[in-house]
Amino acid sequence: MDLAGRTVIVTGASGGIGVPLCAALLTAGAHVLAVGRDEARLRRLAQQLPAGRLSWAVGDVATEEGRARVLDAAHAARPTPSVLVLAHAQAAFGLFEDQSPEEMARLMQTNLVAPMLLVHGLLPVLRMHAMSSVVVVGSTFGSLAFPGFAAYSASKFGLRGLTEALAREYADTSLRFQYLSPRATRTPFNTPAVDALNAELKVASDAPAEVARQLIAAITQGTSRLQLGWPEKLFARLNGLVPGLVDRNLRASLPIVRRHARRSRPSAVETLRHEPQSR
Repeated sequence: MDLAGRTVIVTGASGGIGVPLCAALLTAGAHVLAVGRDEARLRRLAQQLPAGRLSWAVGDVATEEGRARVLDAAHAARPTPSVLVLAHAQAAFGLFEDQSPEEMARLMQTNLVAPMLLVHGLLPVLRMHAMSSVVVVGSTFGSLAFPGFAAYSASKFGLRGLTEALAREYADTSLRFQYLSPRATRTPFNTPAVDALNAELKVASDAPAEVARQLIAAITQGTSRLQLGWPEKLFARLNGLVPGLVDRNLRASLPIVRRHARRSRPSAVETLRHEPQSR
């Protein structure tokens, strides 16, 4: 897909990957409709990028009102959007028994329900175009569930399932669905406790600009599924083929995970919304 001249909606646009992703889309010739909850951050984003090529819509997509604002902005855009990039998320690191029901419900609403309803609402706009795409910025945890991230993994597994099902449901149309998964990325989405855990487990991480570059390449090439990073790509495949092997490997890491999760308290769940998860 040639992005030149297209309007692309990006949720989580002012997040750690969102900013370089918007810049890369503009470099590719697209117009960007940036979506986020914080108007001041969206204004700063617009000031950093070429004038006249980026507009924004302020709203929390986890709410009906926020999604309505995005839909209104999409209908008003010229040209109307032909690409939707879902790059927002709510993070959660902590032991499952320490997490509150309210926080877990909010997590699922933001990471799974909101994207599903936003895609549903934007389908008439996207299908107006001869070629269109829904791009989901996922997570390795959407293929490889990890202790300390149980609720988060559940939300990302659900999002991956939604994307795959829709890709198959619309396989005979010009609308495609892409699930693209970064690995750990050096952004504030990962809290200090998560950074410390990754350091002890020797988890590799990528620069946000490099992640954005690879995402843009996958969008233009029409890649339906992509897992960034090695050995993350290997472990995601192994988890589908021989999950027992991954079970044994992760069991050895449990004491480390529990230690860092408990150090993250008294706020047992650490959250930062609308920046893409990057593992």
